This record gives sequence, structure tokens and C-alpha cells, in this order.
Amino acid sequence: MNVHAPVESEGAAKSLLVLSALSLLIGGGAGVVGALFRLALQAADRLRDGIVAFAQGRALLGLLLVVAGCALASSVAVWMVRRFSPHASGSGIPHVEAVLRGEAPPAPFILLPVKFIGGCLAIGAGLALGREGPSVQMGAVIGHLTGAAFQRNGADCRALLAAGAGAGLATAFNAPMAGAVFVLEELVQKFEQRTAIAALAASSTAIAVAHLLLGDRPDFLIPAPAYPSPAIGPLFFILGAAMGLLGVIYNRFLLGTLSTLDLVRMPAEARAALIGAAVGALAWVSPILVGGGDGLTLAALTGSQDLFVLPFVMLLRFGLGSASYAAGTPGGLFAPLLALGAQAGLLFGVAFGLLLPWVAIEPQAFAIVGMTAFFTGVVRAPLTGIVLVTEMTGGVALLLPMLAACFMAMLAPKLLDNAPIYESLRERLLRPGS
Repeated sequence: MNVHAPVESEGAAKSLLVLSALSLLIGGGAGVVGALFRLALQAADRLRDGIVAFAQGRALLGLLLVVAGCALASSVAVWMVRRFSPHASGSGIPHVEAVLRGEAPPAPFILLPVKFIGGCLAIGAGLALGREGPSVQMGAVIGHLTGAAFQRNGADCRALLAAGAGAGLATAFNAPMAGAVFVLEELVQKFEQRTAIAALAASSTAIAVAHLLLGDRPDFLIPAPAYPSPAIGPLFFILGAAMGLLGVIYNRFLLGTLSTLDLVRMPAEARAALIGAAVGALAWVSPILVGGGDGLTLAALTGSQDLFVLPFVMLLRFGLGSASYAAGTPGGLFAPLLALGAQAGLLFGVAFGLLLPWVAIEPQAFAIVGMTAFFTGVVRAPLTGIVLVTEMTGGVALLLPMLAACFMAMLAPKLLDNAPIYESLRERLLRPGS
């Protein structure tokens, strides 16, 4: 007989209830921080657009004003990272993954203000970076600090850190299910019941709190796409293969850019200032081309993108994203990836619409599926991509095409032996001297 079983069961239940309660608390904290970060970024974008509009009427003097302002903001963001919290550089997701694997220590509290302010400076300056990286890492810090404050064991602290990270992603894109799926598929890469419970709890309260500050509308309000005709089903497999190959190119280009700039012997602040200055000049010419890319994504999803310049915009954003990430400021990859995927999908749909005029093709549907497939080709997290894009666009009718495209977007990089981007960035982070 096991006389201790009821006591052990009661202890396990109590431990799970404590973990759940702390996860709800962490989700609320991550939701507040993430929502305030989004509001701050919106204010920074409005400020940048206002300054650019003011400067465009002042010829060379206006150009110099924008270039100097963006260079200064980028340089200050990097200085904050170097001076106070080196782990705040870049997305932060590779560092979170390294912590969860026991390969790096958790980030201290100082990362929160550095990531928040530095992210606002960098993304506000127009660097092509996403809001989700800072939100994920700040949520992870909140999770870790809460677990430590309540003296939870190592396993619970790990679950709470992961849950906080998922809550950060949920808040960044108003996508609660994507936040929970991201924890299991990308961060811990296995199904753990306690971690799953913690992630669901944290994402739910994060969104509940964020809705109070941001509202409950999805990120992209677009007409509901129609169910695609079975006749065009094979095209989604082709699209997925193309996005998988594009994802391989993107990963190699990003890592190559980072390695190349590592060879440039100049202070990190000066390098960031040069990149910021180039972005400022681009913002002065065309403000919509800079920043995270939400405007470009929406234009692709609604079909309002100028198709004649679309290939050039894609090439420009392809290079701008890598250069922006190499600046070393706080900022993520998701939002720029989604913009590129939407543009590539739209271009694919338009091209095949011209090649197959007798087939009813809705290019905007390919833009939505392209977001998911390109995300999958780069990150290799298809479930996260499908759930994220579905929550952001409401494209439930495209779930089957998304599955087909993501299958090929996973297969192509695997056959080419290309590692997921966050795996490569984590290895780079842990490399001696990095």
C-alpha cells in the first residue's frame, strides 16, 4: 500500500494551483508592459511621421534633421544596451531560449527599461524591427522575477519564464492562442502539461489586460477571405516551396550581414548611427518603407499595394531588415517577416493570376498564406505561424491552404539542411566573444 499517495497528490495539486495563480499574475504584468510598449511605439511612429512631414518641406535642411535624429536615436539605443544590459540586443528570443535550455543566465530587471526605451528609440527611428522581440523578452523577465520572488523551484521558474514570454508575444500581436502555442512549439519544443497550463493562463490574462488599453480589434481589419477553389490548391504547395527557399535565403543573408559587420572595426554606437542615418534618409523619401512594416502588410492584404514597385519594395525591405537587426538595438524579426511574406505572397498570386487567367485567383489570399509560409520558412514554427496569422487576419477559410504551404515551407529548408533562424542566433549568442 502507498499511504503517502493522497498527501503527494494533494501537494501536487497545491503546487499546480500556485503555478496557475502566478501565471495569471505574470500574464497581467506582461500584458500591461506589452500594451504600454505598443502605445509608446505608436506614439514614436506618429512623432517620426510628423517630423518627416515637417522636414520634407525644408529641402536639404529637413533631410539633415531627419537623418541626424534617426542616427542619434539608434546610437543611444545601442549605447543603452552596451552600458546596462547586453542581453537586450536584438530580438531577445534567442536569449530566452538559451535560458530555458540552461545555456545562459536569466536577464536581470535592468533589461526591462533598456528593452522598453531602446526598442522605442530604435523602432521609432524607423529601423525595420518588430515589437514582438522586446515584448517576449520583457515578459520572460517578468516571469522569472515573479518565480524567484515567490521562491518557486527550478522547473516552475522555467515554466513561468516561458509563460511570460508567450504572454509578451500574445500582447504584441493581440493573439492569445499564438502566444501559448509559441511557448510549446518554439521555446520549449515539447508538450509539458504544467508549462502548457502556465502559458494558457498567462496569455489569457495578458490579452484581457491589453484589451483594456488597446481595444479588442485584430491587428489587420480586412474583409474575410473566401474559401479558395480546389482548382488552385496545387498553387499553395508551390507557394510554400517558394517561401521555404526564400526563408533559407533570408536566414543566410541575415547571418551573413551580422558576420560581415562584425569585421568592421568601429564602435557599435557609430555603426548603429550610420544604419540609423541611412534609414532616416529613406524615411525622408518614403516614410511607409521604414519601421516594423505593418502599413506594408496591410497594403498587401487589402490589395492596395502598387504592383509596379512591389518587387523593388520587397528587395529594399529584405536588405533593410537585416541591416536593422545588425545595428544591435532592441527589436524583433516577426513583424518585418510578416510584411515580407505578405508582399511575396501577393506578388505570387498576381503573377499566377496573369499566367492562369482562366482560374479564379484572389491575390490577397496568397498574401495571407504567404505570411504564414514565409514565417515558417524562417522560424520553422508552422503552428505558431498559422495560429498567429489567423488571429491577426481572421483568415479561417485559409487554414487548409496554410497547412499545405507550411508543409512545403518546412520541407524545403530541411532538405537544404538550413537551421531555423533562432537556433542560429542562439548559437551565435553563446559563441565566445559574442
